[in-house]
Amino acid sequence: MGEYGLPDSFNVVFFKKDVSTEFELYTPIKYGPQQLLIHYQGDQAKYENAYNKLLEIQPEIAAVSLSLIPSEAVMGSTLSIASEILIGSKIPAAPYQKVKDAYAEKLLAYKDIVEVDYTANYIDNDALVRVAADSSGVYFVHYCLEPKRLTFEQLSGKFFSNLEVNGKISDTKGDVIYQFDRTLPIELNKDQIDKIKAKLFSYQDMFPLIPGHYKFDLLLKNTVSKEFTSAEAEITIPEAASFVMSPLILANRMDLESQYRGKSKPFLLGGVQYTPSPRNDFSTQDNLYLYFQISGLPQALKETAKVEYAILKETERVLSVTRVLQDYPDPANISETFSLASLPPAYYTISVSLLGVDGRPILSEQSNFSVSASPYLPRPWVLSVPRPGSGDPSYLNILGNQFLMKKDTVQARALLEESYQKNPASPKFALDYCRVLFVAKEYRAVARVAAPFIKEQKRPEFLELVGQSSQALGELAEAIAYYKAYLAHYGTNILILNAIGQCYLQSGNTQEALVAWEKSLEINPNQEDLKEQVKSLKEKK
Repeated sequence: MGEYGLPDSFNVVFFKKDVSTEFELYTPIKYGPQQLLIHYQGDQAKYENAYNKLLEIQPEIAAVSLSLIPSEAVMGSTLSIASEILIGSKIPAAPYQKVKDAYAEKLLAYKDIVEVDYTANYIDNDALVRVAADSSGVYFVHYCLEPKRLTFEQLSGKFFSNLEVNGKISDTKGDVIYQFDRTLPIELNKDQIDKIKAKLFSYQDMFPLIPGHYKFDLLLKNTVSKEFTSAEAEITIPEAASFVMSPLILANRMDLESQYRGKSKPFLLGGVQYTPSPRNDFSTQDNLYLYFQISGLPQALKETAKVEYAILKETERVLSVTRVLQDYPDPANISETFSLASLPPAYYTISVSLLGVDGRPILSEQSNFSVSASPYLPRPWVLSVPRPGSGDPSYLNILGNQFLMKKDTVQARALLEESYQKNPASPKFALDYCRVLFVAKEYRAVARVAAPFIKEQKRPEFLELVGQSSQALGELAEAIAYYKAYLAHYGTNILILNAIGQCYLQSGNTQEALVAWEKSLEINPNQEDLKEQVKSLKEKK
């Protein structure tokens, strides 16, 4: 924590002057070692004697009585001024320095999408992002975001908050392949607000993602309080049939009878609802519910492999369990439960390894967690929206559009066509299918799919694509008609005006081409190529 002006390590000492008083924070200069021995208190001249006595009783306490900083060299009974500065100013200032840095970083990262009235209201958070495949083999990103507070506005006995969530997935080149927006109005009554006001708030959601390596940016805004928070994560989605072990999910609660079975819901895995914490914090009263997946498992390993679980405190192994892989009904959904009652409060690491016949690890994953001294840890109230079940065409549509953004037209077309075939009445599925057909230069197919939406449903969002397809086929009169219908609905559009001009020019109507292009130049005169074309046409008249 050097960036906050703190030493690499330091001690914090609390002591009581006698049994009837409260604990006080110790500093060497303010109190001195004599205050740590009841018979030496009040006599400043005896601090050297007190130090020597402490050295006999407990050398570690003796060292701390002179300096709270292990790396500081103190001579004899010299008392540490640096310790006084540490306790008096550096430790209290560290959180403010940290918040200042976090605020500046987040403001810089999201300056283009966070309005001015939000910029002074960044809220810190804890976040967790995990990847898991559903029963159809599609990978979903499950995430939870827990801001340090959620502000409500009171009006007429009701409490309101309104959340706007924006997510963005970028590939290793920085190109955006998927974005989503959610709006979540929250309205609570007095009884409901009383139940949750002392709790943290956890927003949870999920979305499908195609194979690859990505950066996930998440922004959450509270439009009531003008506060915002954000999180980032690196994500890897394996290729189909890859032999991999998923990241571990550590939960403090597990519900075997989830009411959302048959639907998709964040951290609803293998029909079981898990409740993780982004801090991976547990009490001694908790069980640790562990979940992970093994995908693409070779047949030979299904019959011979074992799974080894180990809990480590630093480098010391405090628990080790080995299971035969065949004991699990489904390697794609493996769950284990560990009681934490025997573990003293501390930081731990849990490691999972898939062992081959020779006992050597083939795959492994690990995750850190902590056990608190408190017998009870407050858990947040959760807001999440259940999604349709596995195989719903909406997921095919999302994945197809992701492939289209990555310019993989073959994969995109297969998925977008499948989603359209499953629900041909959906304007969105039809429009996205038309887009990939246009990229594939299947212009007749675009017109065929769009026809019922234009003629029967009067959906104007299809007009541009059908106009472009007609133009590409040389059906210029039809293209002009579609383009003009688009302008009649949406208003002036430079690209459409330019396309109309091009259609007129191709059909030999120079006068109408000039009318369209001159109108375009009125709107945006900085179209140098178009200026030259207009000039050339006028010179030929």
